Amino acid sequence: MRLSTQVRPISYLKANAAEVLSDIADSRQPMVITQNGEAKAVLQDVASFERAQETLALLKLLAMGQQDVDAGRTKPARAVAERLRAKAKRLND
Repeated sequence: MRLSTQVRPISYLKANAAEVLSDIADSRQPMVITQNGEAKAVLQDVASFERAQETLALLKLLAMGQQDVDAGRTKPARAVAERLRAKAKRLND
């Protein structure tokens, strides 16, 4: 995705807000808004924003898991499974 193809000045956004929002919703491509020739904001549709947030959350979970592995805060899967079976058995008895 090349943001350079979707760069518009803030004056364009002000004059064409409804059209800009429609285009962003249809194309699912973000738009960079400039002010005084400098990039100031990025507009994107809600669905794309939500997907990006979900992706970031998953990446954070993966990073946290890797930190646990690196710090030695892990247990063998067999030991965990045995502990869960024992707990389930106690609850069913």
